[in-house]
Amino acid sequence: MGQKSGLTSGIQITSGLGYGVGAYLMWGAFPLYFQLLDSVPSLVVVANRVMWALVLIVVIVALGRQWSNVRAQFTLRKLAWSFLAGMILVGNWSVYVFAVMNDHVVDASLGYFINPLVTVVLAVLVLNETLSKPQWFSIGLAVTGVTTIAISLGTLPWIGIALALTFASYGLIRKIIGMGSLEGLMLETASVFPIAIAYIFVSGEFSKTIDLGWGTVALLALAGPVTVFPLLAFASAANRLPLSVVGMLQYITPTIIFILGVTLYKENMLPGEWLGFIAIWIALAIFSVNVLRNQRRPFNRKSADSEAINSGSNLA
Repeated sequence: MGQKSGLTSGIQITSGLGYGVGAYLMWGAFPLYFQLLDSVPSLVVVANRVMWALVLIVVIVALGRQWSNVRAQFTLRKLAWSFLAGMILVGNWSVYVFAVMNDHVVDASLGYFINPLVTVVLAVLVLNETLSKPQWFSIGLAVTGVTTIAISLGTLPWIGIALALTFASYGLIRKIIGMGSLEGLMLETASVFPIAIAYIFVSGEFSKTIDLGWGTVALLALAGPVTVFPLLAFASAANRLPLSVVGMLQYITPTIIFILGVTLYKENMLPGEWLGFIAIWIALAIFSVNVLRNQRRPFNRKSADSEAINSGSNLA
């Protein structure tokens, strides 16, 4: 009996790692996809992402006969939170697509590197989480890194900051709502769907997009699976792996984005930027070690809530 239980657990961990790595690899490869759409205005790409994601989710829900799960979420509170989450998600997507299409891929990676640290700050402010000295040191070192980058560039790295703030805020709201990932994304995309439709047709962008050819239209339609499939893989990983493992895996995404930025897209990195990123990487290493150590201590509800937000904030 014990051997069977251990075997099952081992299979779950192995499959969980597969789902987790797959999800973060797909998210890391996003710049490759969005660069194919550089002839399309970024807001049109985001609007199509909303529309096609909703279409695919509706199909998945219908095939799985999960309408009762969706209807169960139809409360005024959850619908209001879902609309807010949807607007924040659209903001995050808009900044990210703009960054990729305007040669700011490295800036985008910065946002997802510092996202875990922004998340714990929100946990302190909203959930009254208490942080250890190493965690505070990590946050201070990351702030120093961002400041170094800002001084080097002569301006705030607003793309990275905006991505981190929106991503962390979205994760916090998802924790507050307490919905499944599929139902949550369905309500979020459905709530902003009318805005996406209105923008495409009222602005006249629909005809302009058609003029770009059906190949471009097909690429835009791929925004549905590009958005939903990594999310489903992440949800499967989160159900099979400890939160600490999921948290460590999330660094795969910004690492890939960063590498793409400095190699494939050959974005120039100033010495001050390198110093800032190194400070942030050291901060993340200290933070990650501290999280792993906390996992070995007796269960703490507040700490678990904070880590759940941190691990779940990659749902975008």
